[in-house]
Amino acid sequence: MEKFGKSQSVTRREDQRFLTGQGRYVDDIAPDGALHAYFLRSTVAHGQITELDLDDAREMPGVHLVISAADLVAAGVVLGLGGSTVKNRDGSRGAAPVRPILAQDRVRHVGEPIVMIVADNLAAAKDAAEVIALDIDDLPVHVDLALGGDTIHPEAPGNQAFDWGLGEEAATQAAIEDAAHVVTVDVHDNRIICNAMEPRGCYAEVEDGRLHVAVNGQGVWVTKSDLARHFNLAPDQIRVTNPDVGGGFGMKAMRYPEPFCAAHAARVLGRPVRWMSDRTEAMLTDNAGRDLTTTATIAFDADHRIVAYHLDTIANMGAYNSQFAQNIQTELFAKVLMGTYDVQTAYMRTRGVYTNTTPVDAYRGAGRPEAIFVLERTMDAAARALGVDAWDLRRKNFIKPDQFPYTTVSGVTYDIGDFGMVLDSVAKAADTDGFAARKAASAKAGKLRGQGLCYYIESILGDPTETTTVAFTDGGATIYVGTQSNGQGHETVYAQFLSDQIGIPVDQITVVQGDSDLIAKGGGTGGSRSVTVQNTATLATIDKMLAAFTAFLADAEGVDAAGISFDDERFRMTGSNLTPTILEVADMARDAGRDDLLRHAAQITLENRSFPNGAHVTEVEIDPETGVVTVDRYTVVDDFGNLINPMLVAGQVHGGVVQGIGQALTERVVFDEDGQLLTASFMDYGMPRADDVPMIGFSTECTPSLYNPMGMKGCGEAGTVGALAAVANAVIDALWETGVRDAQMPYTPHRIWQLIRQAQDSSAAA
Repeated sequence: MEKFGKSQSVTRREDQRFLTGQGRYVDDIAPDGALHAYFLRSTVAHGQITELDLDDAREMPGVHLVISAADLVAAGVVLGLGGSTVKNRDGSRGAAPVRPILAQDRVRHVGEPIVMIVADNLAAAKDAAEVIALDIDDLPVHVDLALGGDTIHPEAPGNQAFDWGLGEEAATQAAIEDAAHVVTVDVHDNRIICNAMEPRGCYAEVEDGRLHVAVNGQGVWVTKSDLARHFNLAPDQIRVTNPDVGGGFGMKAMRYPEPFCAAHAARVLGRPVRWMSDRTEAMLTDNAGRDLTTTATIAFDADHRIVAYHLDTIANMGAYNSQFAQNIQTELFAKVLMGTYDVQTAYMRTRGVYTNTTPVDAYRGAGRPEAIFVLERTMDAAARALGVDAWDLRRKNFIKPDQFPYTTVSGVTYDIGDFGMVLDSVAKAADTDGFAARKAASAKAGKLRGQGLCYYIESILGDPTETTTVAFTDGGATIYVGTQSNGQGHETVYAQFLSDQIGIPVDQITVVQGDSDLIAKGGGTGGSRSVTVQNTATLATIDKMLAAFTAFLADAEGVDAAGISFDDERFRMTGSNLTPTILEVADMARDAGRDDLLRHAAQITLENRSFPNGAHVTEVEIDPETGVVTVDRYTVVDDFGNLINPMLVAGQVHGGVVQGIGQALTERVVFDEDGQLLTASFMDYGMPRADDVPMIGFSTECTPSLYNPMGMKGCGEAGTVGALAAVANAVIDALWETGVRDAQMPYTPHRIWQLIRQAQDSSAAA
């Protein structure tokens, strides 16, 4: 398995149906006559349910079912949603309070579901919700990103979810005390709401005695196992499907209450039940991202080499543990703790805190953007404190090419890289030599200009195991994959890759995904895993296929198997003039009654993950009179190893960068002191628009990964990993001449205007 794709920029084949309204999204394909579900949700952030009377709602016209947590328990449904926990520093496990499918006795955040109503239509369901007698006695609300406050869960005194650590604390502290230079920085990573183009939704039905749940998620197998657990069903009694999905970004990878409620209703009523979130409902209930604050201390020797790094982080869990929440700002953050720098003395402590807010979990990058943001903000601050060039400081501390394979202080082994090469490349692409002239031109126009650099590395995550099945049909082939497209272009890249390897025209290849009946096992999408892991499984499947077809041809043509070869398009046979394509061999096998040769499958497990890395250079211009920040130039040079489809890679990077710019400049989640979400619509929540983003320059340098046969490095989350610090560092650089020494995201006009005025007032007072 030493092949990789032909690296052609093939346009996305799925776009034709998406752009002409032929997409099969979950709300489009719900069965005819499906009943509508609606959820009565808490309007208070923390309170005791003292009255819940559903009788009047059950009598409303068009209503078929009204259920609460008590009804689920009475039906034998396991009420608690699962969530992973990490090991505390003392060896115990993190807190694991029950997160009920529907609120039981107490509510802990605005938007928490209390009752599900199922009716003929959505209007009837909403009308029924209006007559439910619900009384909630308010309890003290804790929304601050800080330990302490009134207890939300008895299992978590002081609202501490966990206290996790990595590294040698004493050795790190000693190195800091002995260092020639020490710099400490406080960094806040603001909470965001994912806001996928398509909100969450699902439908459930009973087909031939089996439960079928369709959900617009990031994989079907976790949902299937969860359904089996909650309803005490055998796996073969359950089918889960993912249709087309309009964006996931990590947020749709987790378990949520609604699909289980819909499944219960469908089983009780014997009719299909559908649910679709509206935008405000999504903002109130989708898992949020980021939301942590870190004190970072970095120490240098007299030659400006890093000798120690210490982090102390408080991370918001929201009201409950979401599926992966405790792992995000601990284990996943730690994967790239020291980034691209040669440092073996570090300590990281992270404490999770429960608050009366929406749960927090993975958002594009899941821990790695958070880690790189802190590190690269700290490196810039250190360069200023040391009075040295920030680019030179990074270069001096890079892991050098001859040090690979390199095992980091976190115990992760990077296989390969040439960070200096990439840094040289981005300097040229970004025209750093011309920055002084651009800054002078901005100053002449009364504007402030700053340049920011971020050098990132990320670790590919997710399930390392994947399966590919290729089945030959009359005139083509079908490839069954265990990943799940959320808009990345999987239908194109998987068909393109298979075509490159075995010569079947792309338009004769069908890609099937997201069906637990058709694909027995898969890892879904997440952690930038999809193309690397799936295509490795495809190569293994092709190896088995070619071995089987070679043996068949040798027998059918009476030639020596050792004299048969395949050149990506045709078989060549010593002693025979026949040069059949793989489809022609499949037809020969079909004619010979060898149906066993028409389907081939293989499963692989990658022992190690790849490590995408690269440099982002941003230039911003700030209007000091209004505080408006404009991202004027943006340049990315990435090392993704070998590329399958450069066009799709560029698209992934562009999308990730836009999400990073959005978090840095416009996106701000605000809860008031009572836990009410004040940014629950696009009138109040600042999604990035086209005029917030410049043209993004993108190019690649290549050091092929040694950890997979194609030499690939995942690209899906890289844009976001690099964008945050690049923009932040550019903003600080622009503000520096005004006397501003610190600014936290998001860099909204009002916030920047205030910082400039405060600096001016301080200067005047001095």
